[in-house]
Amino acid sequence: MHPARYISAVALLLTTWPALAQAPPKAPPIRPYKAVALVPPNPVTDATFEAMRKQLADVATRKDRAALSKLVVGQGFFWDRENGNGADARKPGLDNLAAALGLNNKDGVGWDLLATFADDPTASASPDHKAALCSPADPAFNAKDLDDLTDATGTDLSEWGYPVVDGVELRAAGQPNAPVVDKLGLYFVHVLPDAITGSPTFLHVALPNGKTGYVSIDAIAPMGNDQICYVKDGGNWKIGGYVGGGEPQ
Repeated sequence: MHPARYISAVALLLTTWPALAQAPPKAPPIRPYKAVALVPPNPVTDATFEAMRKQLADVATRKDRAALSKLVVGQGFFWDRENGNGADARKPGLDNLAAALGLNNKDGVGWDLLATFADDPTASASPDHKAALCSPADPAFNAKDLDDLTDATGTDLSEWGYPVVDGVELRAAGQPNAPVVDKLGLYFVHVLPDAITGSPTFLHVALPNGKTGYVSIDAIAPMGNDQICYVKDGGNWKIGGYVGGGEPQ
């Protein structure tokens, strides 16, 4: 299993980890914290679902809007935002998806984000929409333990991520050939606010033991990420909704 690809690294780093965009460049003093264990999400074991994702990834790479329309429901698209449903019921599903991802913004990262979603094999049942699977799926963990952790550290959930596999290498610098100084277990890690000042393909993180270092950006997934949701339509998997704030037009 692997996480969603993070394409156009700098732009997507700020999109995926929004807290880093406004964070001060200098990290606060690092103190050890209590480890909160987790179980990474599993991929969907449905051959038709996997085939649809591959087709979607190809469409996103080619930025083929006509082909994308065949992979989105015509009507009934939902867009769950904090202030309610952001979808316009008068418009086709493709137009609502384009609004959610900012596909109409030629200088945006909407198509890259779509490719990112397509590359993630994990999905979980939506609590609000029957038969919808939303991706990426969150890991299994004790919610109270994570709440206690953010309270104890004075941090926000958006500052935390989790390794997508056990044993992710922690390096001394944001370079692929930098010495390995530790390995991550299956627990939440603090993504430091100076992460954006380093290599755009690495994140600066702190481990529960207080040790800091750099991990590849595609080895750590964020919490509270936007999700794309899939439904069966006419016997085929299609994009049926979006969860999150979306991207600017």
